[in-house]
Amino acid sequence: MTSGRPVLVVTDMQNGFVREKSAHIVPVVADLVRRWQAAGGDTLFTRYLNYPGSPFERFFGWQRLQSSPDIDVVSELLPYLSNGTMLDKTAYTPFTAQGIELFRMKEWSHFYFCGIATESCVLKGAVDAFEQNLTPWLIADASASHAGIEAHEAGLLVARRFIGPGQVITRDQIPPDLLPSDMHA
Repeated sequence: MTSGRPVLVVTDMQNGFVREKSAHIVPVVADLVRRWQAAGGDTLFTRYLNYPGSPFERFFGWQRLQSSPDIDVVSELLPYLSNGTMLDKTAYTPFTAQGIELFRMKEWSHFYFCGIATESCVLKGAVDAFEQNLTPWLIADASASHAGIEAHEAGLLVARRFIGPGQVITRDQIPPDLLPSDMHA
């Protein structure tokens, strides 16, 4: 699939993932979403939902993001949710059976990934887009890790190896037809 529509994938911008080391990305992503939607672009918001007995609970002993307020999207993005599409998931990737069907229905083929966490959910989505023969972009300066800058940089390094060095971009490299120059920060 080479033709189709672009989509901004806002990955897991939820209260439970925003911590001291990732909080700085919230206003950056909110501004990007505002400008993307103002330019008429499609937006996909993903929301991770953990559950009792999940691999995250079994292998990491991690029980967070099973209920509100952890699972709720950060308040800064709430004004934009109604202009986008929400996809709940129980894995790192949005490329679930439901997600793949949604992507086909919307004719999305160019995926611009941002959000939390660069080295896990953002990276996995971009790699899965690549493996589905779609075009992934990872927006480095609109992504972060709650584990800190080292994990963020590791995610970017792996992304460049998995999806191509030119596919890891910054906000100012988003094509002007998707985000007109007068809208760039």
